[in-house]
Amino acid sequence: MAAPLPDGDPAPENGLFTSEEIAGNETRSFHAYVHIPFCKDRCGYCDFNTYTATELGSLKQSDYPRSLISEIAFSGEVLERSGVEKRKFSTVFFGGGTPSLLPAADLVVILDSLCNQFGFADDAEITIEANPDTVTGEKFSELRAAGFNRVSIGMQSAVPEVLATLERTHNPDNVSKSLAIVKELGFANSLDLIFGAPGETLDQWRISLETAIELDTDHISAYSLIVEPGTKLARQIGSKQLAEVDEDLQAEKYELAEELLSKAGYNWYEISNWAKSDHDVSKHNFGYWTGQDWWGYGPGAHSHLGSIRWWNQKHPLSYAKKLEGFVSPAAGREQLSAETANLERVLLESRTSKGMSIKELAELHPGAKDRIAELIADGLIIGERALKGQLVLTLRGRLLADAVVRALTG
Repeated sequence: MAAPLPDGDPAPENGLFTSEEIAGNETRSFHAYVHIPFCKDRCGYCDFNTYTATELGSLKQSDYPRSLISEIAFSGEVLERSGVEKRKFSTVFFGGGTPSLLPAADLVVILDSLCNQFGFADDAEITIEANPDTVTGEKFSELRAAGFNRVSIGMQSAVPEVLATLERTHNPDNVSKSLAIVKELGFANSLDLIFGAPGETLDQWRISLETAIELDTDHISAYSLIVEPGTKLARQIGSKQLAEVDEDLQAEKYELAEELLSKAGYNWYEISNWAKSDHDVSKHNFGYWTGQDWWGYGPGAHSHLGSIRWWNQKHPLSYAKKLEGFVSPAAGREQLSAETANLERVLLESRTSKGMSIKELAELHPGAKDRIAELIADGLIIGERALKGQLVLTLRGRLLADAVVRALTG
């Protein structure tokens, strides 16, 4: 079951914003997230807003692009009526779910709708997530010709036993095949890994890392498994069918990832992400981490403009029905207080290798500067970088990032 939507204020049906709510939008870049909520099977660890064919009610997957195109048109009208000057998208990210389950023609018509409504920056990064079993030369040739230029492949693990625990059903051999296809077609590429599945050993994690490195992808994401309440995995752990996640072993696995990836020429640029060069960094994710504006299209998708954050109706059917009446599909929204915005800025920027200006940090949280020396002494931030005015986490600091933020903002 997907996680519940946040609590919030009712969202206006017209979706409009006041000038105060969107102040400063001209200084921020604009990004699009497109949620494709369909999966062939549901993985036991997943709490994303996804649905298999039997969970869609009267809605057909083939109807879904029409709903997305309606929201894209709605967003254009809302921004125009709210007095927001039209901005081109700097990045577009098709996530899910399994976006690559949709036919290429459907994905292309959605992308074309975004382009026609807003346009894309000349160097726009346009990413699609893909299950290795869904990548074919014919399909991805169509996507490449339409403007998609980056593919993120869900590898998760190279070890069949670990994939089985996660209930990932893809054929591990298809990871190398799919990566070869997207490379040949000229896509920038990334592999997603998950570490910490119950029972996964350090040696098994090493195999996954070494396999990903050998495949020579541009970018690797390595996420620590979080056992979300309400998932099948959480129930299996609660009933002792599977072992609990060992936090100390998780830390060892992260340290191993940093060791092997850095030796192979990958540089960390955010706690869970490594890239071969600055050119290979995910521009879309950097938009989130630096507080830019984005519109999330699709059921359950979250959006952020200025000081307003909102989220859409969760089920694809209720989402579609809202749009049929050309009213906002938002289920709720909130206006971020200055205090919340400042806290989130520290939380996100401190996770990156660029770090955060200590001067700007002290302006947001006056007591933070007094904690810098202590954090250096504890080996949590890099002393040399701090002396130059930037707060950047050490490897140990990355493992204790939340504690660093609490120390700076508490």
